[in-house]
Amino acid sequence: MSPADLRRLPESQLEPLAVEVRQFLLDSLSKCGGHFAASLGAVELTIALHYVFNTPEDRLVWDVGHQAYVHKILTGRRERLTTIRQWQGLAPFPRREESEYDAFGVGHSSTSISAALGMAIAANRLGEKRRAVAVIGDGGLTAGLAFEALNHAGDLDVDLLVILNDNNMSISPNVGALANRFAQILSGKLYTSVRATGKKVLSKMPPAWELARRAEEHLKGLIVPGTLFEEFGFNYIGPVDGHHLPTLVETLRNIRQLSGPQFLHVITRKGKGYGPAEEDPVKYHAVTPFDPSKGMVGGKKPGKPKYSDVFSDWVCDMAARDRRLVAITPAMREGSGLVRFEKEFPDRYFDVAIAEQHSVTVAAGMACDGLKPVVAIYSTFLQRGYDQLIHDVVVQNLPVLFAIDRAGLVGGDGPTHNGCFDLTYLRCLPGMVVMAPADENECRQMLYTGFLLDKPAAVRYPRGGGSGVDVQQEMTALPLGKGVVTRRGRRIALLAFGSMVAPSMEAAGPLDATVVNMRFIKPIDEQLILEMARSHEFLFTVEENTILGGAGSAVNEVLAAHGAGRTAFNFGIPDRLIQHGEREDMLRDAGLTPEGISAFVRLHVEDDQQATTANRA
Repeated sequence: MSPADLRRLPESQLEPLAVEVRQFLLDSLSKCGGHFAASLGAVELTIALHYVFNTPEDRLVWDVGHQAYVHKILTGRRERLTTIRQWQGLAPFPRREESEYDAFGVGHSSTSISAALGMAIAANRLGEKRRAVAVIGDGGLTAGLAFEALNHAGDLDVDLLVILNDNNMSISPNVGALANRFAQILSGKLYTSVRATGKKVLSKMPPAWELARRAEEHLKGLIVPGTLFEEFGFNYIGPVDGHHLPTLVETLRNIRQLSGPQFLHVITRKGKGYGPAEEDPVKYHAVTPFDPSKGMVGGKKPGKPKYSDVFSDWVCDMAARDRRLVAITPAMREGSGLVRFEKEFPDRYFDVAIAEQHSVTVAAGMACDGLKPVVAIYSTFLQRGYDQLIHDVVVQNLPVLFAIDRAGLVGGDGPTHNGCFDLTYLRCLPGMVVMAPADENECRQMLYTGFLLDKPAAVRYPRGGGSGVDVQQEMTALPLGKGVVTRRGRRIALLAFGSMVAPSMEAAGPLDATVVNMRFIKPIDEQLILEMARSHEFLFTVEENTILGGAGSAVNEVLAAHGAGRTAFNFGIPDRLIQHGEREDMLRDAGLTPEGISAFVRLHVEDDQQATTANRA
C-alpha cells in the first residue's frame, strides 16, 4: 500500500486498517526485533497523517524515528519490514536515500522541528503550497534544540505544524470527549476566523487587545496546557486522543486549512494494543525476537558481563566509598547501566532528560563546588555536547569523568549511533585523559583511575561484552599514560587500542607479531612507541575509531616529533559510513577482525618487501 492508495479509502476503513497494521507490527517485530512500543503507539496517528496530508509533496518529519515503522509500512516497505536493522536491510530510522517519503534522515532526538521549519521556509521562499509537519515525542521536547526551533518558528509567518506525540501518560476520560471537542473547535474555521479578525481589529486598540488576549489565554488554560506554546507564537490545539481516528482526521483536516505555525498536542499510549508493552514500555522499547503469546520472558542471561554491567558495579562500589560521587545521564538510565545506582543512591542520581549539552555543563558546575561527577553517556550523544565539553569542562580543567558507552560500531542503529569519532575529538583537547580498556577488568580499573584524577578524563568502551575475563573487585589505579606489551614477537608490532587488543592477539600468532595494549590514547606512551620503532621493522596501529585523526595519528605524531624517520601503518574504521547490521557484520565490513588485521598487515609487509627488492634491482 502507498499513501495514495490509503487516501482513496473511505474513512470508515481506517480503523480496520489500524487493527491490521498493529497486528502486522506484532507479527513482524516478534520475529525480527526492532523498536516496538513506540511504533505500536503511533499507528492511528501515522495513518491519519498520510490520509490527510499529500505526502510526499507535503513533508512529514519524524523525530528520532523510533515510532516511524508504521510510516515505513504505509510507504511501500511493508514486505521488507522483517529486514529492519539487519545487514543490508531496512534502515532503523527514516533515511532520505531509502524513500522519497523520508523527508529528513534522523536518528538523534529533537531535530524534527528545526528540519521541518527549514522546509517550511523553503516552501515559502519558492512560492510552493506544500505543508511541513514535525512529529516529536514528549521526551524529544525536553532538548534545548526543540525549544530553539519553537522560538524561531513562532516568529515567522510560515505554514508549519508541530505535533507533540505525548505518550508519557494514559488517556483519562476527562481528556477524551471534552478535550477532543475543544480541539476540533480550536482548529475549526469559525474560531480561527474570529480569532484572526479580532486580532486585526483589536491590535489597533492596545488596551482592548491585551484584555482579549488574556481572556483567551485564561479560557484555554482552563482546559488545555497550551499557554507555553501560545507564548512561542503557535496556535495550540489539543489535547487529542491519538488513538481515535475520526477525531484525528477531522482535526488534521481543519489544521491543514490554517496558515502560520500550528501546534497539535496528541495523547497516545506506548505499546498500544499489546498488553505487556503497555504495562512496561521501557522493556519493550526495542525488542529481540520473542513469542507474542508469552511476551519477553526472563531477565539477563547468565554469562560474561557487558561493559555497561561493569560500569554499573563500579559506579555503585565507588559511590559507597566516596560521598562526593554523583552520576548523571541524559535519559539513558537503562542503556548506560544506572538502574542499580538510582535505587541505591537516589539523591545522587540525576537524569537530565534528552539534554546532552546540559548534562555536561551541570557536571561542570557540580565539579566547581566539590562534587565528583560521572557522566554516563553514549559516544554518539557526547558529540552533541562537544562545545560544553571544551568550554565548560576542559578550559576550566574540571574533574569530570566521562563513562563513554557504545564506542565504535554499535549494530542495528547504524551510522547515526556509531561511536566512530570520539578518540579523534577527545584527544585534541588539552589536558584531557583518554583511556580505552582491552577487557572488562581493565575497564573497572580505568574508571577508578579516571575518577581519582583532578582533571577531565574519559573511558570509552564498546557495546556488549569483552573477552570475558574475571573482574577484580579490588580497584587499582593504572600508571598514567603507560601501555603494556601483551605478546612478544619479531619484526612486526601491533599497537592496539581498547577493543582491538583481543583480535590483534588472535591475528598475531601466525604473524609472530608483538602486541601492545596501549591503554591510553592521551597521554600516549611515547617511550613505548619509540621502543617498538627501534626493535621492529614494521609498526601497525589498530583501533575501533575513524583512522582520520585517531589513535594511529597520535602514534605517527610521536614518531615524527622524535625524528624516528618512519611511520606506522594505521588501521581502523575507514573514511565512510558503516551501515547498520549486527556488530559482527559491521566489524567485518570495516575489516576489524583477526582475519582483516592479518590481511592488512601481510599486504603492507609484502608491498614493502617488493619495493625493497625492486630498489635493489
